[in-house]
Amino acid sequence: DKLNLLILNFSKTRQNGILHGSKSAESGLSSDSYKMDYPEMGLCVIINNKNFHPNTGMSFRSGTDVDAANLRDTFKSLKYEVRNKNDLTCKEIIELMCNVSKEDHSQRSSFVCVILSHGEEGIIFGTDGSVELKRLTFFFKGDKCRSLTGKPKLFIIQACRGTELDCGVETDSGTDDDVTCQKIPVEADFLYAYSTAPGYYSWRNSKDGSWFIQSLCTMLKQYANKLEIMQILTRVNRKVATEFESYSLDVNFHAKKQVPCIMSMLTKELYFFP
Repeated sequence: DKLNLLILNFSKTRQNGILHGSKSAESGLSSDSYKMDYPEMGLCVIINNKNFHPNTGMSFRSGTDVDAANLRDTFKSLKYEVRNKNDLTCKEIIELMCNVSKEDHSQRSSFVCVILSHGEEGIIFGTDGSVELKRLTFFFKGDKCRSLTGKPKLFIIQACRGTELDCGVETDSGTDDDVTCQKIPVEADFLYAYSTAPGYYSWRNSKDGSWFIQSLCTMLKQYANKLEIMQILTRVNRKVATEFESYSLDVNFHAKKQVPCIMSMLTKELYFFP
């Protein structure tokens, strides 16, 4: 009987969420989705680097203006304030991110930053050299940019993450009011949408733009008024993975595939409508 009573008390304590002084994970949570009915949707900053200093060894990025225009049109249709910035040096990118993070975002629902450039794993290129991506996202952490604390911060990266090439494989199967009363991680509420998997090359067409941005804009225009962001990005993954393949006279670059990569620290569902 004592054992049964002990188990019963233990169970009740766990249900009450006060075991060893812990708080219930669900306390204070008013919704499973982000509040998106602020007066403004938010800023969408597009960094479009096309021309690079000869000392970097980086080539001209043909087709990137097509991506930038497509993104501008897409996010404007989602009611974002879009700011295009072209050919920024590393210092200019850092200063831009710092200044934007210091703005008052209290009337904005979210923040979006799109980077179109050359890259390596964890690195993107300014026109004069490289900068770590984490140095740019640092400014928007929960303890740095308080007016975006608890709000979704999306970073969309169209850049290589290495030099590996995906040969593909044949398949035979068809296949906010709660923020003030809660302590949250400073890394929470970020989403990173990469054009390619870690270590891999990212493909871009001089006429149509990159595979990833083409697909992202298409899926956003089609589903932003009905699906959650992870559902949309999963459709982007599928579109890039199944509908694109490289064509090159160089056998080393011919018939290659690509799949984007989603890294999410979002804590709620994100819909682009209230």
